[in-house]
Amino acid sequence: MAKGSQLTQLKAALSQAGLSQKQGGKKKKKVSSRAAEHDKVKKAAKLREIQQKLNPFDVKVTKLKHDVGGRKIKGVMGRPAQSKQAGMQQREKTLLKEMNERGRVGGVVDRRFGENDPTMSLEERMLERFTRERQRASKTSAFNLEDEEELTHYGQSLSKFDDFDDIGIPMDEDDEDEGQLDHETVQRTHFGGFGDQEDGKSDEPTRKKSKAEVMAEVIAKSKEHKLRRQLEKEKEENIRHQLDQDFDSLKYLLYAPDPSLTGNEALPLIGTLDSSEPKVANDSDALDYDKQVRELAFDKRAKAKDRTKTEEELALEQKEALEKAERQRRRRMLGEDPDESENEAANGRKRKRVRGGDDLEDDFMEEDVADGLGAGLGEEEFSASGSEDEGDDGDEATDSEVEVSDEEHSEADDGGGEALSAESDDGELSSEMGEFEDITTKHKVARIRKSTSKELPYTFPAPESHEDFLEIVENVQDEDIPTVVHRIRTLYHPSLAPDNKFKLQNLTRVLVDHILYVTSPPQPRVQLVTSLIPHLFALSRSYPIESAECFVEKISLMHKNLKRGLGHGALESDSRTWPGLAELTFLRVIGIVWPTSDMKHAVISPARLLMGAYLGLCRVRSFADVASGLFLSSLFLQYETLSKRLVPEAINFVVNAILFLAPNSYKNNQTLPVTFPSPDFRSDFCSHLEIDPKAAKKLTFHKPNLEQLLNGSVTQQSKIDAFGLALELLDRFAGLYKALDGFIELYDPILLILSNLECGKLSEDVQSRLGSIRDKLGRLLKFARQSRRPLLLQAHKPIPIPTYIPKFEHNSSSYLRRHDPDRERNEASKLRYQLKQERKGAIRELRKDAKFITAVERKKQVEKDKAYNERMKRVFGSLEGERAEQKAMEREKAKEKRRAGRK
Repeated sequence: MAKGSQLTQLKAALSQAGLSQKQGGKKKKKVSSRAAEHDKVKKAAKLREIQQKLNPFDVKVTKLKHDVGGRKIKGVMGRPAQSKQAGMQQREKTLLKEMNERGRVGGVVDRRFGENDPTMSLEERMLERFTRERQRASKTSAFNLEDEEELTHYGQSLSKFDDFDDIGIPMDEDDEDEGQLDHETVQRTHFGGFGDQEDGKSDEPTRKKSKAEVMAEVIAKSKEHKLRRQLEKEKEENIRHQLDQDFDSLKYLLYAPDPSLTGNEALPLIGTLDSSEPKVANDSDALDYDKQVRELAFDKRAKAKDRTKTEEELALEQKEALEKAERQRRRRMLGEDPDESENEAANGRKRKRVRGGDDLEDDFMEEDVADGLGAGLGEEEFSASGSEDEGDDGDEATDSEVEVSDEEHSEADDGGGEALSAESDDGELSSEMGEFEDITTKHKVARIRKSTSKELPYTFPAPESHEDFLEIVENVQDEDIPTVVHRIRTLYHPSLAPDNKFKLQNLTRVLVDHILYVTSPPQPRVQLVTSLIPHLFALSRSYPIESAECFVEKISLMHKNLKRGLGHGALESDSRTWPGLAELTFLRVIGIVWPTSDMKHAVISPARLLMGAYLGLCRVRSFADVASGLFLSSLFLQYETLSKRLVPEAINFVVNAILFLAPNSYKNNQTLPVTFPSPDFRSDFCSHLEIDPKAAKKLTFHKPNLEQLLNGSVTQQSKIDAFGLALELLDRFAGLYKALDGFIELYDPILLILSNLECGKLSEDVQSRLGSIRDKLGRLLKFARQSRRPLLLQAHKPIPIPTYIPKFEHNSSSYLRRHDPDRERNEASKLRYQLKQERKGAIRELRKDAKFITAVERKKQVEKDKAYNERMKRVFGSLEGERAEQKAMEREKAKEKRRAGRK
């Protein structure tokens, strides 16, 4: 291409291609249209080529590193502008069209007359359509003078018949031969006439019925429907009449006596019907069906029920019911009418008495005022005023007795040594050698309660401390204390007042203290704990943080007492190391209220540590210590049922308890075949704990009573019961830990100890139980040894010796490019490469589509903004014009005013 500017290069290229427009003096020859079209295509191609040469930036050339002559490689030369333009055009045809048609819903609209009208029958639709068609046809042929009526025969036009043979009318009877086929058979079977007549008939339009024929058909169908309805009505009347006739027999079946009843109970509900045959219809009133139907219409119907109430509404209703019952109780105590309200009492009026049990009728149904709030709520009980006055005097006497008993008890020595008490207010940590702290409320002197039944109050104040709660339940029986707690929770529901939340939190502490109080000596009442646990559980779920703090405080104080007892001396008789009945009950309640399977828990973790310290650090000095340790082991079994964590202290104590109680041949702890510690074996304190074979020869296992084991006298039966409990715990621990890796090392020495016990002189029940446990442990150990395998190196496929195959091919010199001697691996690598390329291409196309969609949306937004701006400009222009006209008018008016003033 010539050098110079773009214009010079363009002119040179055009002249060289013969496309310069120089005016020649010669006349142009006439060229045919085909040749002219061909020349035009050639000129367009030459112009396109010149344009591409003049703009070298439209061509992108990839320089090859090693150019080999005669080799064609894809992608060396590309035209990014053209490819981009082609991609844009393709997206405008496909993607832009899909965007524009997005959300479009197409369909066929049924415009047939009466098709969407459910009130019209099929005949009415057909008749209306026929009428419309006739009206349309009459409009088109209104001015057709040549239209005449056609003659028909059997519904067919006579003008269509070319020959009488087609309709089966013979010209002459002699022409028909009996052996020949008729014309119709030849026409249909032998394809006579090659179907010309059938084609004509198929193309012929159906004849339209006249108006008289249509109306006659409609009238006939209407009469048919009317007759059918009359027949159906008569049939239903007959069935109804038959039911009326048979009603007496149905009535007999409905009111027949129950065969399961005998005597007077077997009588029917209404009347006395003979069981052998139905009652004869002698009375017209009894068989009057219409009369009985009218009587049934006056029966009582079901009433609409109230909506389901919310928790707050239910709590408010229960509170109001309790307060109302308490007001009625106080009025009865004063000798007044409990049904009379305060306003009615002031006005001297009296309410109508509510129906009671003496006023029962058939529809009487007593309504329960509240559920779970205790007996007597909503009941109308009247008592003499004198007895109530005596009750008041008794209450005053009770208060005085409480004060006296408190004073006496403060001077006396406390007897509940093993009970829990409230933690001191100062909160300072005392030394291990300090005094033992009681963590239960001081026990009051037991008073003989009156046997006379007194009505339980319905409202109670919220107790601030355990002493207040004891004052509330002082004259309340143990079986009524859960009712008192439930009424307190109802009266102080959190939704009724903002301060009730803190009162219920304080009630949680009060319940914990009361559980410890009722289970401490000298008169433990363990049955009451079972009825208080549901309330404590619910409060702990409602206020978990405050409840956990209360439980942790008690556990911390128990741990302090343990350290003080160990500081005084683990073997001293006056040191309180082992937990008592109250502490054991408290630990049992912890396992019920809180989840014991958590790895770390704010209450359970300290409790587990405390129980482990009891079993691992305390020394056995008496049979009560053995009973306490066995109960702690059973608590560990309860705690670890789900988590199955190993507790070596529990198993160690159970084995030591078996050695203490069962006769054996071991002389001291040095001869034991185990490695766990047993410092108290054959000591002076434990020598009297062993079972006497002669005295216990006929004794069998019974379920042990913890209270008797801790506080009762030591007997051979109690030793046998404790021994059976230890065997049961050992059995359950074996089932719990049989999946451990160290089960063999844990239970192999235990099985050896059980085998060396000398229980041959005991009862057969004890021997059979001991033998069954030995067999079970033997089987478990056998299965554990069979499942155990020695450690081996990791099993893996042998590693072959590597072979170094050179990558060389005879047919190609490009041996460095994805050529693997393994064919399958080579094909897999090619597929991975193709997948990678396709993924990259798909990502590239998706990005281009997103870019195109963004550009289209931006273009639409620009157009919207432009139209909006133009519209606003027009509006503002019109407003400015109006404002200008307004100002001009104002100026004119001002000028006129000034002129008028001058004149």
